[in-house]
Amino acid sequence: MSDVSEKDVSEKQNVLQRRRFLQGAALTLVTTTVMPISASAASTQIVAEDYWAQKGAVKLYLYRKRLADGTNAGAAPKPVLFLVHGSSFSGRGGFDLQVPGLANYSFMDEFARYGFDVWTMDHENYGRSSKTESNSNIRSGVDDLKAALPIVEHVTGQKKIMFYGQSSGSIRLGVFAMEEPERVDRMVLDAFTYTGEGAPEIMKRRANIANLTASNFRPTSQASFDAIFSRDDPSTVDPAVPKALGDYELKLTNRTPNGTYVDMAIHMPMVDPKRLQCSVCMTRAEHDGNATDAELLDFFSQLPNKDKQFCEIKGVAHVAVLGINRHRIWHVMHAFFTLPPQRIGASG
Repeated sequence: MSDVSEKDVSEKQNVLQRRRFLQGAALTLVTTTVMPISASAASTQIVAEDYWAQKGAVKLYLYRKRLADGTNAGAAPKPVLFLVHGSSFSGRGGFDLQVPGLANYSFMDEFARYGFDVWTMDHENYGRSSKTESNSNIRSGVDDLKAALPIVEHVTGQKKIMFYGQSSGSIRLGVFAMEEPERVDRMVLDAFTYTGEGAPEIMKRRANIANLTASNFRPTSQASFDAIFSRDDPSTVDPAVPKALGDYELKLTNRTPNGTYVDMAIHMPMVDPKRLQCSVCMTRAEHDGNATDAELLDFFSQLPNKDKQFCEIKGVAHVAVLGINRHRIWHVMHAFFTLPPQRIGASG
């Protein structure tokens, strides 16, 4: 394992366009591994790389996966997709999960196979990023994204990219898109909460607000991960999934910050749909206590960009991307991210 300089990374990636490295963000390439996707596709390999961003004194971990076919160094770089995690587990843990005995649970591998250059990060107090005394609320997460995206731009040469946000990650992403619209091409808001009014899980948090604000953290155990997947409809997930997720996360931390729970309980709404300029796809699980259909359809109706989609998916719950029917939400997202451009004129 070794660190390399900005120049080394630049030469390695052969990024020849739109170089910009903002003050306050630091780039370090830590590891590179290459792995076959499957025995049947041994000639197709995925490259995994670790990077670091700096937010003041806080070190933020970034993780990248893409096909090792050389196209990133060519004339047509892969489209970049950045995944934003939610309140209860890290980016790498949730989006690159390896489940013993079960195949194809890695969101990142799936979209790398589709031809995307896939990135995620661990927000402050999650996963491999710095552990501080902050409650890591939505505002903190938005600032994390602002520190991370110059790294992605520096490495890939792409400033305006595609995004996916899950649960409170979709709220972080929504606020980020309001504040830095020039960086967001298309985005998926999955398991989003707009107001939370009448949503069972949000009402539960609101009733528990005294405990949530009494400490910046809550203890985390395997039972915590089991509860995430049993909350809405346990039949939508294989029991091996929360076990694998807990095995990964509990090696890195035994506490979870409360900031996003507090925000979702008493500080909503935080995203103004009228300020979102990009194309938006909203994905709604059949079973999800974090929002109501009414609030999400209200939000959707106010989005100004008419290149928008709302998709309610049967057979999935709150963490749809780790469910038995994850292939269904992956299909919806892939179709949205690869939607052909609009033809203008009579010659189409």
